[in-house]
Amino acid sequence: EPGERVAVWAHNIPEWVLLEFGSAMAGVVLVTVNPAFRASEVQYVLSQSRSAGLFVVPDFRGNPMRAVAEEVQPDCPELREIISFSDWDDFLASGAGFDGDLPSVTPDDPMMIQYTSGTTGFPKGAYLPHRGLANNGAHTADRMGVSDGAVFIAVMPLFHTGGSVLGVLGAVSKRATLVLVEAFEPELVLRLFDTYGGTAMMGVPTMLIAMLEHPSFGATDMSHVEAICSGGSLVPEALVKRLETELDAPFTIVFGQTECSPVASMTQTSDSIADKALTIGPPMPNVEVKIIDPESGETVPVGVIGEYCTRGYHVMTGYFEMPEQTAEAIDADGWLHTGDLCAMDERGYCTVEGRLKDMIIRGGENIYPKEIEELLFEHPTVGEVAVVGVPDEKWGETVAAFVRPAAGATIDRNELFGYLREHLAPHKTPKDWVVVDEFPFTGSGKIQKFKLREMWDRGELPTAPPANA
Repeated sequence: EPGERVAVWAHNIPEWVLLEFGSAMAGVVLVTVNPAFRASEVQYVLSQSRSAGLFVVPDFRGNPMRAVAEEVQPDCPELREIISFSDWDDFLASGAGFDGDLPSVTPDDPMMIQYTSGTTGFPKGAYLPHRGLANNGAHTADRMGVSDGAVFIAVMPLFHTGGSVLGVLGAVSKRATLVLVEAFEPELVLRLFDTYGGTAMMGVPTMLIAMLEHPSFGATDMSHVEAICSGGSLVPEALVKRLETELDAPFTIVFGQTECSPVASMTQTSDSIADKALTIGPPMPNVEVKIIDPESGETVPVGVIGEYCTRGYHVMTGYFEMPEQTAEAIDADGWLHTGDLCAMDERGYCTVEGRLKDMIIRGGENIYPKEIEELLFEHPTVGEVAVVGVPDEKWGETVAAFVRPAAGATIDRNELFGYLREHLAPHKTPKDWVVVDEFPFTGSGKIQKFKLREMWDRGELPTAPPANA
C-alpha cells in the first residue's frame, strides 16, 4: 500500500532500477540494503524500517542472500513477502490484471529510506522525499557538465544515493544511456569506457585511483570523457591534477551526506585547479550553507573553521522513527548539522578540515587529519592514507597514520616521517605508523576510521614508530 516500505537487497542489476521507478510511482517507500550485509545487519534494517516486502537476489559474491532473508523473516514481524529477482518475470505477470489508478504521490512524500553508511557507528535510516532526490540528481548532473544524451558509466552501488540518485536520476535528467556496472572492477570499467564511448562517470577516490593504477589505463580510449565526478571522502590535490591532465576533461567534487539527498556543495567545471583540489565549491542551487561554532551555534566569520550546516529542499524529513536522533541532526530552524568541519571563504566556497569526531585534540591543540592526509597522498609511495587520533596517557590523543602502499611501492616510515617534518609542526607529525594492505570501507567507499580505532584499541594492528621520531 502507499506509504509502506519495501526493501531491495541486491547488487547493481537492471531490475533494481525498474523497481526504483515502480515503487516511486506506486507511492511505496524503497528501503535500500547493502548486498554485503550479513544476517544481523539485514534483520536490523528490515525490522527498523518495518518493511512489508523484500526483493532479493538468490546470492551475490558468496553471500546466500535469499536463504538469509528467509532465515531472518521470523524476526521481522511486518515482513509479509519475500520476492526473488529470479522470479521477476512472474512478479511482473502477476500485475497484468491491474486496472486501477496509480495513487497520487506528492513531491514531499517519502521515496526512499537510505541507511547512513556508518563511518561513525551504527546506521540510521534517512527518510528522503521525492523532491529532494529528483532535484538533487538533476542539479548534480548539470554541475558535472553531463550533456544531453550522454553515456553514463554507472559504477556507484544502487543501494547508495551515489548510485540510485546521482547515477540513475541524474542520468535520466539528461536522457543519458546508463551503462550499469554490476560491481566495480577497474579493468571492467575501463573496458566499458572503451566499448560504449563512455562520457561521464561518478566514483569515489578509491575507484579512480584503482583505474589510474591499472595496467590497461594507458591503452584505454578515454577520448569521449566529458565529465568525471568524485566525492565521499578525501580527494587529494595530486589526484585532481592527474585526472584533469590524463583525461583532458573537467573534474568536479561533490560534498554532502545521505541526509541531504546527498549533495549540498559542489565544485564547478569552470573552477580553477586550485578550487577543484582544495575546496568543495559553492552550495548547490536553492541550497543554504552556513558554518557555525559547534559550542555556541553562532555563525563564524569568513575563514574560521566550524561545523558545516545546510538547509533547503534537499534535507531529509528525518531519521525513520528516530525522533531523538532527528532532533540532534536537524534543529528547530531546519538546519541539518552535518558534523563536518569546514571553513568558508568570501565567495561561499568551503574547504573541509575534517569531522568533529575525527578532529584530534593533542594536549589541548586541535589537529585536522585532512592536512596530514593531503601531504602524505602527494608522496609517490602512498596509495591511500587515513590519519586518526589514538589514545595517549600524556597527551590525551596522538596522531597515527594508516598507509596503503601505491602499486609496486614500499613504505619507508623514516622517509615519510622526514617528509612530513619538512612541512608540518612536530605535534602534527604522526607518532605511530601502520602499513595496511587494505582499509575497512563502507559500502559507498568511505574509509571507516572508527573501525581503525577499534582495531587499534584491540591491538590488532602492527605498529612501528620511525627510528628518527
